[in-house]
Amino acid sequence: MGVQFHKSGLSFTSRQSLNVWEQVGTGLLSFADSSTWWVADWLVYGESEFQDRYHEAVKRTSLSYQTLRNYTWVARKFPLNRRRQNLSFSHHLEVVALDQPEQDYWLRKAEAMRWSRNKLRGEVRSSLRARQGEVAASESRPELDKDGPARTSSAAERVEPAATGSGSGPDRRDADPSPEAGQLHIELPAEILAQIRTAARKEGAPVETWAMEILRRAAGGS
Repeated sequence: MGVQFHKSGLSFTSRQSLNVWEQVGTGLLSFADSSTWWVADWLVYGESEFQDRYHEAVKRTSLSYQTLRNYTWVARKFPLNRRRQNLSFSHHLEVVALDQPEQDYWLRKAEAMRWSRNKLRGEVRSSLRARQGEVAASESRPELDKDGPARTSSAAERVEPAATGSGSGPDRRDADPSPEAGQLHIELPAEILAQIRTAARKEGAPVETWAMEILRRAAGGS
């Protein structure tokens, strides 16, 4: 075919037609996405079988801790029989924090409409914002007092200060690779923090990873 592959790149040893060049690219992209799933399943197996020794092994990989946790989170949430062959690993990552029926809905739609990962991300976020707007609108409707006119509460009346818990809430770490990345510290009541930990445990993800994904999607950030 006139293509040589090297560990750090590839080279074309002869002139290629547009058709052949496109075939090479399609194969490379397919292989790259499959390799992500392979690594993710490799991590899940090692975590289940080798436990303590697993952590030492993954430290020797070139991937960041956050990337490794995302890989295992997606692989656990999407067993082989739920993975869409025509969608990338990144498509599945975009919906991993949703409930299973919503995951299946959005992936099925993305596959049918041939959406890119970015298109899927935009549609999911638009849907979440619309629902949040409906909830906010319903909560802001004036309460009708049967003995008087409509009564509304001030912001100060509606928002109660959070009690100081026994620990701090989830940090946002490694969420943004840009130089402006920082940390977000949230102080939560102990009972709320316990609920968050329970929710993250059900998703099979660390608290930091679970909270970061939820906040990222709610904020519509990158």
